[in-house]
Amino acid sequence: MTDNTCDILISGGGIAGMTAAAAFGTAGFSVVCVDPAPPITSRDDTGADMRSTAMLQPARRVLEAAGLWDALAPHAAPLDIMRIVDAGGEEPEARMTRDFRAADISEQPFGWNFPNWLLRRELSERLNTLGNIDFRPGTATQSVFTRAQEARVTLSDGSRLRARLVIAADGRHSPVREAAGIGVSTSRYGQKALAFAVTHPIPHENVSTEIHRTGGPFTLVPLPDFEGRPSSAVVWMDDGPLAQERFGMDTETFEAAMSARSCHLFGPLTLASHRTIWPIISQKADRLSAERIALIAEAAHVVPPIGAQGLNMSLADTATLLELASARPETLGDQTMLDAYHKARFPDISLRVTGIDLLNRASQVHTPVLRDARAAGLQALYAIAPVRKTLMQMGLGVR
Repeated sequence: MTDNTCDILISGGGIAGMTAAAAFGTAGFSVVCVDPAPPITSRDDTGADMRSTAMLQPARRVLEAAGLWDALAPHAAPLDIMRIVDAGGEEPEARMTRDFRAADISEQPFGWNFPNWLLRRELSERLNTLGNIDFRPGTATQSVFTRAQEARVTLSDGSRLRARLVIAADGRHSPVREAAGIGVSTSRYGQKALAFAVTHPIPHENVSTEIHRTGGPFTLVPLPDFEGRPSSAVVWMDDGPLAQERFGMDTETFEAAMSARSCHLFGPLTLASHRTIWPIISQKADRLSAERIALIAEAAHVVPPIGAQGLNMSLADTATLLELASARPETLGDQTMLDAYHKARFPDISLRVTGIDLLNRASQVHTPVLRDARAAGLQALYAIAPVRKTLMQMGLGVR
């Protein structure tokens, strides 16, 4: 069998993998992108991803470079304010609210929120328009064999490829990472997260609201109106057994529970989608590269869904790789390029994984003394203007 050749093989066709394919393809590289499962691109289809992603300002630049922003912009819900609410008292009610305003540091919103199923739809359409991208949903990476000059990849359909660079975007259990012998450090919290969409009578006014209470945050992120009513995407983190119990509740009982947990800040919440559930972990790869292999997204790092960091970190991985590849295309995938990638991204990833781990552990505390300490810490950080500004810039990924 004759091997086909390409510049880049991307293993993993989730949002991060497809975005990387679009970015490198738009830049002129030949790309093959594979994933075992075809993307689900309708909110009503079984298995649709009901999470949403807030694309922060640096992520928008990646989407623009990939030729995606113009198609996504009409569906964007801007995030003008990040609101942190401490509701850690005996009853689920807001006892401290602090607003971080994008206008304090930028003329643009912090970011723009999109449903994940819609991102997959627009990404799929973009990949189909680029002649130098071969997108193969329903096909998996079976084996990767590397040498100094190239990687040789066998796919589940029996085909073989020779690539100058393999990008592992194949998730937290990445087979490519494991084949490369790269270890990971993992923290488990005993939490699970429910993700779903809601409508509510009180408009969100482009405010992303993160409500902290024992067990984990309850976060409402603005979406465009749904069926004529204000709508938000919700991620509800809590101890695993409680989350699992709520996952199985009938709709009426669940709506009462989530409305109470939201402190009724938006009025009664109405479920506007099915529910999805997944375990919460924190994970970091020991290294971001191996011979002819680069790790991005959840193959490289996994964080709890706090502060809209997960996919934005992933797109920062892609932006760094693309910058290095475009500066010297002849070095694509060589050791010097991959060492530069690791050096550029690893410190920032380590900082964010550690910081979000601490925030999540703080959100889980049960005792009144520790709950009060969490509220006092939020107040202290907010009260010092230079610190508040620095935190917002770091959250955006611009510092």
